[in-house]
Order: sequence, then structure tokens, then C-alpha cells
Amino acid sequence: MKRHVISATLAIALLMMSGTLTGATAQEKVLQISAGGTDIATLDPHRATATTDKALIGWMYNGLVRFPPGSADPKDLEPDLAERWETSPDRKTWTFYLRKGVKFHDNWGELTADDVVYSLKRSADPNRSTFAANFAAIDNVEKVDDYTVRITLKYPDANFLGIVSNYHAGNIVSKKAAEELGAKFASNPVGTGPFKFAEHVTQQHVKLVAHKDYFRGTPKIDTIMYRMIPSDSARELAFTSGELDVMYGKREQRWVNTARRRGNMIVDIFRPGEFRTLHLNRSIAPLDDVRVRKAIAHAVNVDEIVRYVGQDVGPKGCSVVPPGYLGEDCSAGTYEYNPEKAKALLAEAGHGDGLVVKAVVSNISAQLPIMEIVQSQLAKVGIKLEMNVVDHPTYQSQIRKNASAIVFYGAARFPIADTYLTEFYHSNSIVGKPTAITNFSHCSVADAEIDAARSESDPEKQLALWKEAQRKIHEDVCSIPLFDLQQVWARNDRVDLGYELKGAMNLAPPITEVTDIKSR
Repeated sequence: MKRHVISATLAIALLMMSGTLTGATAQEKVLQISAGGTDIATLDPHRATATTDKALIGWMYNGLVRFPPGSADPKDLEPDLAERWETSPDRKTWTFYLRKGVKFHDNWGELTADDVVYSLKRSADPNRSTFAANFAAIDNVEKVDDYTVRITLKYPDANFLGIVSNYHAGNIVSKKAAEELGAKFASNPVGTGPFKFAEHVTQQHVKLVAHKDYFRGTPKIDTIMYRMIPSDSARELAFTSGELDVMYGKREQRWVNTARRRGNMIVDIFRPGEFRTLHLNRSIAPLDDVRVRKAIAHAVNVDEIVRYVGQDVGPKGCSVVPPGYLGEDCSAGTYEYNPEKAKALLAEAGHGDGLVVKAVVSNISAQLPIMEIVQSQLAKVGIKLEMNVVDHPTYQSQIRKNASAIVFYGAARFPIADTYLTEFYHSNSIVGKPTAITNFSHCSVADAEIDAARSESDPEKQLALWKEAQRKIHEDVCSIPLFDLQQVWARNDRVDLGYELKGAMNLAPPITEVTDIKSR
């Protein structure tokens, strides 16, 4: 306890010192935020996958289209860098008409079609983008004139507007900056958003300042100080003392209930949830035996986990596709919690005396407690889960090197079945492949249905294909769906976001040109 108090006090001291060193004045409106990470990994929008990075990306970049602030519903998509767009009758040709006069940060010039063509081709390049597989439907991207871009698809793609939205690789970068800066672009990002990069002090903070030439208007906030405070207790103490205005909360019902009783704190719970799933690695023995995978599925008590997390912040999942996504189908059912059946399956597979399974586990508060519950549940049927607990960046690296038999992973994606099925259950996405994304289970049983659904223009047939894909994945026990962990953030009641927060694809409250800090 003494060490925690010292750490929290030190964190506040560092916050105060940092505020002085960064030159904040009484006249400036400085928004102090902490997302809870130890540091950022990259500020290249075509590479960033970590939650800590995605918030910053959302404040610095735009896409051709956007989710309006406060929404994560695809039905709400609206023009962003494009003023409007047209679609051919077969929905394979899309023409976007760009806003004129949109300026990149600092002196990197005006946005033109050249930047859009460059950005989308960069996003589709596996050597330069983490999300290249998402662009498989695009056949060609071409400049029509300085303010017009034509995109031709190989087939109609229900997810297309999501691909070019202000999310992940849909964000548009400056061609000139990316080419001139090369590898340094990841730490010197250049976008068109309401805030621009100013400074990164390793494991301390990232500083953003207002982009005064933002095409929607100069932001009301002058500076964002994005603090690295991984300790939950230190973050809360900093918030209580007034050193933080907005913070990443604990995604636990008990914490939410307690926080809501505080007088000056507003707790926001919003979508999309990071769908928590246990991926069972079929390439690592004995999980290459479906009977062992079924035993694990019957040994995990999902309802107990949901009770721990809380129904408000972690509603239970019923399919490998997250709740609320277009195409989610729960007809295959969930895995029954049945320890006796689990033991019988293990005995049938030759493991009647038990077995050992090794997993790499992140030490962050959103993951480690859940894996400790899973560890306890598996122990009841004779499965010893040996957990190698590491920091979050190491965890992210190791699970992509096929170093874990069970991968506990949470992700929020564009809310349509194809994105989740493609990234987590298509063989092209198996970790270790050049096209790899996040198929940690090495699942490949539903490739045909996933591929066919992506190019199916009949909505009913497309839904049927997604349903069959989910059934096959369920039967092969590629993973165990757990719960949809909603986003939980807290803010001082003086912070006016400027919109109603129901959803945010970048998993943090959008800080926009209208966000403000009210005076007392």
C-alpha cells in the first residue's frame, strides 16, 4: 500500500512538472487526458492497433467519410474529407469529390487527390500497413483531377465505406510528409485533423496542439496533454486532485458504480465494445485435438466472468461475431459450462491425468484478472494454465509470434460480420503469414463462406453465408466468445464534449473542434 501511495504521489508531481515544462499558461485551455498506457507504439494511422495509440490517431486524422462524433453506427457515416460521393449501379465504382482548401498540419500543404490515392495504396500495402487485407476488394484507386478520386472494386463490398472512413487505415496522410520522413513518419505524424502532433516524451506524455487551420474551425481547446499513467490508482488520484480532466476508467461494474457517486465525475460507457475472446491455437499441441478445445470450452464459465465484469460494461457474447454487428448470428448457441463433460473429453483425448497449457498474458487491468479467473476454472477440470505475464507491448509482440496456446484478445472493428470473420478466422490472417492480422487460433474452416459473403450482392444470401461461417467456426472451437467489453471513460463535469457520446470507433472520446472546458 505504501508503494502505491508513493507511486501515485510521484505521478502527480510529474504531471505538475510536465505542465510547467510544456509552457502551459493561465490563458491556454489545456485538456489533461490519460488513457492508462505505458507509452505509445506508433502514430502511423496505417500501423496503429494499440488502444493507447488509436485515441491520438482519432484526434489527428480524417478519412474520406467519418463516423460523426459520438457515433459508432455505420448507418450514420457522413462526408469528411470528401464533400460527397457517387456510386455506380453495380456498386463497384465509387467517385469521391474532395473538399477544397483542406490543409495538412504545419507547412505540408493542401490536401489533394494525390494524397488520397497515395494513402489508400499505402493502406493496401502489407509492407506499410497492418490493415492491408481489409483492402482486398479494391482493384484500383485513381486521380480524376486534383479534387476527384475514383475507386474501382473487384466486387461489391458491404464494408467499403467503413474501409475509407476515419478509422484505422482509412485515415488520409500527407503524401509529401510520408515520403520525405520515411520511417520517421511514425513518430512525426501529419494529418488534417483538429489537433496536430507537438511532442512525445517517452513513457511520460504526448502533446498535441490545436490545428488552427482545421477545415471545420479552430478548436476551442488549445492543447491536449496525453499522459502515460498505467496505474489505475495513480490515474484516479491525479483525476481527484484536478491534474486530469479526462481519464480511461476501469471497465468493471463496481468501479463504475462507485465513480458515479462522485459529485464532479461523469462516467461514459459507450460502444463499440472490445469483444473479449479466448482464441485456442490449433497449431500448438494438444490444442490441435478438437476434443481438447471442446474440453476447454466446457470448462470456462462465461457467466461467472460476466458477473465479475458487470452486465453494463461487459454484456455476454453469443457468437464469434460481436454483439450488434451486422451479420451476427447466435443460432449455433454458446458452449455449455459443464466441467464433467470437459473431464470426459480430456480423458477421451488421452489426458485423463490432466495437462499443461501455456499462455502469454498482458499485465494490464483489463486482461490479467480475467485470465486469472480462467486459470482457476481450467484448474477444476485438470488443466494447468501456465501464464507468462508480461507488459502489454511484449504481449502484443509475443502473440503475433505464435508463442501462446491460448490468446485472450479484445478488439473493436467496423461493426459488420466480414471484418471480424476476415481478421480473426480467415486463413489469410493467420499470424506469421505475410498477410497476417489477428488469426491467433489458426482457424481456416470457413474461408469459402467468408470469401463468398464478401462479394455477395444479395443481402439475404450474404447473411446466410455469414451464418454458416459462424456455425463452422463454432463447431471447430476456434475460439470461445466471452463478453463485449464496453468503453469506460470518466471526465470532469466541466468538460463539454460538444456531442452525445454513444460510440467512438477509436475507443476514446473524440476531442473535436467544439470540445470545451467550462469555467466554474
